[in-house]
Amino acid sequence: MNLVVLQGNITRDIDVKVKGELVIANFSMAVSRMKKGETDFFNCTAFNKNAELIGNSLHKGSPILINGHLQNSNYEKDGHTVYKTDVIVDRFDFIGKKEDNASNTPPSQNNDITPIDDGDIPF
Repeated sequence: MNLVVLQGNITRDIDVKVKGELVIANFSMAVSRMKKGETDFFNCTAFNKNAELIGNSLHKGSPILINGHLQNSNYEKDGHTVYKTDVIVDRFDFIGKKEDNASNTPPSQNNDITPIDDGDIPF
């Protein structure tokens, strides 16, 4: 079984490319190890709808949770074979705070909530 689950932060702005009908987002993410002070960096690739959503919604520093799988590839460079391992994003979740969608109105001033008078509570 080839399954990867990572939670971390995006380390650089996301590179989104369109090739015909295929949308590809490449990015890297930093994931803290269980030991304090140690971090791993992973190259990630998302396709199509996932690529569009990640590219349009996230940026450097954004937290993300990824479910995916590993994919190995290799190529020749200067007469040497270079091996590469990427995390292919199958699913992801936004795990950061909503920055602009939340209301800044305190609950006591929200029209949908009626304040309770302490004298109305029977205990």
